[in-house]
Amino acid sequence: MPKNDTVRFTSSSLRIPLSPLSHHHHRKQSPPLFSTFQFNPQTLISSALARTKSTIDQFVKNFNSQKRTHPFLFKSSLLCSASLALTKPDEPASSDAVVAQLKGGHSAAAGRHEEDRVLISEVFVRNKDGEELERKDLENEAVAALKACRPNSALTVREVQEDVHRIISSGYFCSCMPVAIDTRDGIRLVFQVEPNQEFQGLVCEGANVLPANFIEDSFRDGYGKVVNIRRLDEVIDSINGWYMERGLFGLVSGVEILSGGVIRLQVSEAEVNNISIRFLDRKTGEPTVGKTKPETILRQLSTKKGQVYSMLQGKRDVDTVLTMGIMEDVSIIPQPAGDTGKVDLTMNVVERVIVLLNIIGPLKQQLGDELAQSQEVRLEHNRTLRGHHCVLHLLEESFAYSHRNVFGRNQKLNVSLERGQIDSIFRINYTDPWIEGDDKRTSRSIMIQNSRTPGMLVHGNQPGDSNLTIGRVTASIEFSRPFRPKWSGTTGLIFQHAGARDDKGNPIIKDFYSSPLTASGNTYDDTLLAKFESVYTGSGDPGSSMFVFNMEQGLPILPEWLFFNRLNARARKGLDIGPLRFLLSFSGGHVVGNFSPHEAFAIGGTNSVRGYEEGAVGSGRSYAVGSGEIAFPLLGPVEGAVFADYGTDLGSGPTVPGDPAGARLKPGSGYGYGFGMRVDSPLGPLRLEYAFNDKKAGRFHFGVGHRN
Repeated sequence: MPKNDTVRFTSSSLRIPLSPLSHHHHRKQSPPLFSTFQFNPQTLISSALARTKSTIDQFVKNFNSQKRTHPFLFKSSLLCSASLALTKPDEPASSDAVVAQLKGGHSAAAGRHEEDRVLISEVFVRNKDGEELERKDLENEAVAALKACRPNSALTVREVQEDVHRIISSGYFCSCMPVAIDTRDGIRLVFQVEPNQEFQGLVCEGANVLPANFIEDSFRDGYGKVVNIRRLDEVIDSINGWYMERGLFGLVSGVEILSGGVIRLQVSEAEVNNISIRFLDRKTGEPTVGKTKPETILRQLSTKKGQVYSMLQGKRDVDTVLTMGIMEDVSIIPQPAGDTGKVDLTMNVVERVIVLLNIIGPLKQQLGDELAQSQEVRLEHNRTLRGHHCVLHLLEESFAYSHRNVFGRNQKLNVSLERGQIDSIFRINYTDPWIEGDDKRTSRSIMIQNSRTPGMLVHGNQPGDSNLTIGRVTASIEFSRPFRPKWSGTTGLIFQHAGARDDKGNPIIKDFYSSPLTASGNTYDDTLLAKFESVYTGSGDPGSSMFVFNMEQGLPILPEWLFFNRLNARARKGLDIGPLRFLLSFSGGHVVGNFSPHEAFAIGGTNSVRGYEEGAVGSGRSYAVGSGEIAFPLLGPVEGAVFADYGTDLGSGPTVPGDPAGARLKPGSGYGYGFGMRVDSPLGPLRLEYAFNDKKAGRFHFGVGHRN
């Protein structure tokens, strides 16, 4: 920690002027505001030395007197330069301050006066009254500090000056005055010292966040002992270090030793006076009017008015605002709030206002010509459209509209339509990441969806390559919130109207094997589900832990609505050993009650048992799947992996209405093993794998993201 040469140890309170505040940015972390300040014992010592300067003149006069009364002792030109001046160690002494010529002659030798020597017969350390010190240990400390001044030695003025510095630098004395005394045995050099007071108490002012026990422990060893300036400096270093380690704007700004040996510490802590939001233009960087309401950003910050500002906390606030997904760049600039000793925080934000347009497949010909004529739209991937605050995707036979910041409150609106040869999904989803007026960070999500998906997982292998699809109309409302560190919970209601259709779109209630496709016997099953989900996440990296528990309870409000309970759990644990990463995962579930057959747990596939097709191992009321994997680095972002999977329906396949797994001769359990590669991408790891099942059949698998 750099020293602060502006600190002085005096008989009154010490004060340190504040320096300009540092700039904190999420891309570059600057040192804390007060990092350039530190208690410096050298300046304290220098101030003590300065107080002895008045007696140095007397010391010089004594030398002159000895010259006149005992000329036989002075054989050198020191007779012509008998002055001594003490200056700060870091400041060069001027010739005028160091050398004073004696009036009356020898001016030609003045340039050599500082190097002339005089014989000293005795050297003593005494108190300021010239008497012996009461404490011999302090006298020994002063004597031990002397290097040049010894009995029967020839000394220069500079050597005496340096030994005065050494006595003060020992830290035990607040003043030291050299006095030359003429005796019959010669010149006696006496260092008159004034010890510091004994430490009897401590007063600490302004330390609002510094723990009291930390201060007490720092000074505990010094009670009843003479105050040592160097030890005091170490204690102040530790206090300033406590603030720096936590990124807090605080330091010891003043020290005072009161009568009775009481030390008073003045601690300066920069509290947050005000927090403001400033929107910057993403092109020019100039202030502009933002679309986001400032209170929407401010409520995300953990830094509040009246708190001591912490740079670490500020960095977390920057990261939090970036995770909102509506900002391109965020930075915090602290500045002094006048002469109050507080800081004003300005958060600079650059809003992300983009429209992405992707056109692929048949829609390109249909919409491309019209969009190409617009002066604001270019048919390029991820081209920015001016004047809009939404995202538009057209991928293959799909359309997606996403507004990232509805009403300027970070609320999300997504409307999407995806259409394939067999399946189709139309979805409207509205999300409020933080409900206004709630202090628990509760989010709300409302979703309406109409989908048609293949029923091959449970009711596949239809003869003649006929396709069976499951149609679902779903409406839901869910509330989520964190309730413990790394834990979050979700609860909500889901209504589902689901049934099966053949490849011509006609509703059916049985498949080719006469297995029922609905639980009620009607063309559709209606279900109202109460949902509860709890999620634990570790650090978020692939090797971290993860646990998810999900429970859905059917509520038979109407007689024909299904009544069942479904439990599902997933867990993952990673362990790094050298360059290798071991990953274990497990998932399992169970259903009790009357449920739709197509909702059975399907086993087999890319995210289940590799080496099998999707759902080819089995489908049941219960299931358990375990997997082990060892990943190792190959080249850059590419990793290699070997793995093994096992899955079973726990013998529950026949309990599914119609036993669709038994009708298709699915084994009910199986394992797979193989190898693959991983490549990091913005979407998550891209997984390309080749696996063998227990039938010795091989199969490629491609996946995005982590398993489970």
